[in-house]
Amino acid sequence: MSTTIAPPLVELRGVTFGYGERVILDGISLTVPRGKVTALMGASGGGKTTVLRLIGGQIRASQGQTLFDGADVTTMDPARLYASRRRMGMLFQFGALFTDMSVFDNVAFPLREHTTLPESMVRDIVLMKLNAVGLRGARHLMPSELSGGMARRVALARAIALDPELIMYDEPFAGLDPISLGTAARLIRQLNDAMGLTSIVVSHDLDETFHIADQVVVLANGRIAAQGTPDEVRNSTDPLVHQFVNALPDGPVRFHHPAPDLAADFGPGGRT
Repeated sequence: MSTTIAPPLVELRGVTFGYGERVILDGISLTVPRGKVTALMGASGGGKTTVLRLIGGQIRASQGQTLFDGADVTTMDPARLYASRRRMGMLFQFGALFTDMSVFDNVAFPLREHTTLPESMVRDIVLMKLNAVGLRGARHLMPSELSGGMARRVALARAIALDPELIMYDEPFAGLDPISLGTAARLIRQLNDAMGLTSIVVSHDLDETFHIADQVVVLANGRIAAQGTPDEVRNSTDPLVHQFVNALPDGPVRFHHPAPDLAADFGPGGRT
């Protein structure tokens, strides 16, 4: 008996993107399997957040295709793009909550913006999503009254308010203490599995990300340096990947930006 493998929810095919002459992504191809957690990792400035913006249609590739459920985001008109975005959730770095709205209203915002549900149903959905992240009792608080970890969980509740198929996380662990970080990581994994989601996590935290990810993609110099399971990437013999996963100071990624020789800058006649 043959089994049918579902096509990936997200796929990039030969995608190139840059700002002017600065190339950020250089013909990369990758797939994001349905129902799995895919981690995008690599050094700062490697194009990880750019990939998220391409998938969401905020920017468009100069070459290649960015497919969401088989449709090319690059060629979508505004109406189709808007409809596709309703099927996506986004957790921004540091949460990006609306500071003048309560926790309840922050989570209710996408429901009120994208649906015509009555307020009684909006209330029930908001409380269910807050309960899923352990913050149903914080519904009346303002963002200024929340800790960093709590704010991130409220943002996650908002991201899942519309029951999206895809959730994209941009540095969900940045600035969190170890307890909050571990809680956030477990929530990402648990919600992905319980709700049948597909998740893309951009992160620099190796331990937690490798623990929850099914697939890891390492971006470097505009290309994919490694792609596979966490164990496969951790055991990669590629010098750049080895330097990254082991946090080594010396390797292909250098600390110093290219500059003139020290003697040329500080010697006689070198000062400007």
